[in-house]
Amino acid sequence: MSAPIVITMGDPSGVGAEVTAKALADRGPDVRAETIVIGDRDTMERATRACGIDLPVIAPGDNGDGIRVDHIDIDGLPGEFGKLSAACGEACFRYIERAVTLCLEDRAGCIVTAPINKEALNSAGHHYDGHTGMLAHLSGSKSSWMLLASERLNVIHTSTHVSLKDAIERATTERVLETIRTGYKHFRRMGVASPRIAVAGINPHCGENGLFGSEDEERIRPAVEAARAEGIDAQGPISADTVYHRAYNGAFDLVIAQYHDQGHIPIKLVAFDSAVNVSLGLPIQRCSVDHGTAFDIAGTGKANHVNMLSALDYAGKMLSA
Repeated sequence: MSAPIVITMGDPSGVGAEVTAKALADRGPDVRAETIVIGDRDTMERATRACGIDLPVIAPGDNGDGIRVDHIDIDGLPGEFGKLSAACGEACFRYIERAVTLCLEDRAGCIVTAPINKEALNSAGHHYDGHTGMLAHLSGSKSSWMLLASERLNVIHTSTHVSLKDAIERATTERVLETIRTGYKHFRRMGVASPRIAVAGINPHCGENGLFGSEDEERIRPAVEAARAEGIDAQGPISADTVYHRAYNGAFDLVIAQYHDQGHIPIKLVAFDSAVNVSLGLPIQRCSVDHGTAFDIAGTGKANHVNMLSALDYAGKMLSA
């Protein structure tokens, strides 16, 4: 097997195992042979039963068709869906740790992550704001960025899981410029010859010449001007109340959002089931579903796996880029 895609199963109490099982069942045996799930064998077997999937759960090196699971043994898993547990938080961490190791050793080509529960993760003693921070730490990366990618709207964030007050402080000229550069490089790699990048303002109407704040003129505009001096087709700052509409209708390939909700809300509105979360700036490749653990429906077989299919498709594109 050459550099497979590895899927981290996510929180064993959530819907990760179900959406993974459904997505792999929708793909052919050739895809399943090149995909390894890192997780818990028992949980995956319960998920296939819940979803009515007639595929065996097998080890990565086994012959024949099935869902290949690299089993990580974790003490104290609840053995049922929908239950918040520190053991599940430990499992989330260990699955991702294993996936990062495989990628750094060139034994895997890309990580696709199923959802984790941040409360469970922190209760297990792993204090991260989510996947992106954990992946950055485990891979030895100083900086990382979250890209939300969909068919008609793509957004990369200057900052994500911090308070709004801290997000404003983090929107420095240097960070915004690096965000533009990172998005530009990724889209060039994915085949866009000259990515058109819109940079959202941080204040209402980009501050109205200082009436509503000076950050846009003092921090955002200099970053855009520096990017343009480097030959990047960047425009901004553009008022956030119009820039997403323009991008959705084809004016831009990518929007730079200055904070979490500024980027997440429009994406969740137009591509709730299909947007893919992509980590940029890491020495490894990773993309993810863009939904949570959904404890309330876990184990029922009702979880929608369209987002996991999108993530697997995007992983394939990154590997072939």
